[in-house]
Amino acid sequence: MLKKELRLNFLQLRNELSSETISNYSLEIANRVLQLPIWTFNFYHLFLSISEKKEIDTGFIMSILQGKDKNIVLPKVLDDTNMVHYLLTDNTILRKNKWNIPEPVDGLVVPPLKIDVVFIPLLAFDKLGHRVGYGKGFYDKFLNDDCREDVIKIGLSLFKPVDKISDIQKHDIIMDYCVTPDKVYIF
Repeated sequence: MLKKELRLNFLQLRNELSSETISNYSLEIANRVLQLPIWTFNFYHLFLSISEKKEIDTGFIMSILQGKDKNIVLPKVLDDTNMVHYLLTDNTILRKNKWNIPEPVDGLVVPPLKIDVVFIPLLAFDKLGHRVGYGKGFYDKFLNDDCREDVIKIGLSLFKPVDKISDIQKHDIIMDYCVTPDKVYIF
């Protein structure tokens, strides 16, 4: 399927989920994240959920990271293609931006080359590890241009993969893992 079709289909599927189902799925995903071989690293980039878009609740993963004394790095959108990344501290103030994404107002900037693991938002993914996001390209640019080549890329999905995304581009990044409520997919 084409990315455009997948965006429409999976936005519709997500809108049909109840808040309770999203919470339960999010907890299952967080429990599966514990099974990943990622716990020797220090800096974990985590997106914050847009509750209005019924995204996975990453609060459970944040709690795990905090419980393991990991450095949590949160993104802030600067313009239409760039993000800056701040260390989450006790003093971090979060505000929603124009897309309703909670993000840090300011703080300690973490250079992307310091980040070891990136949790990636997505709408859909395929069995080869490609993902479909909202189409702005923030994460493709971030992963291609800013991060180390060996950064671990973990997608988080409320749904199972499709067989194949048919309009993959050269700049589209393949994930290392994608975690769903039922399974961890390894690519």
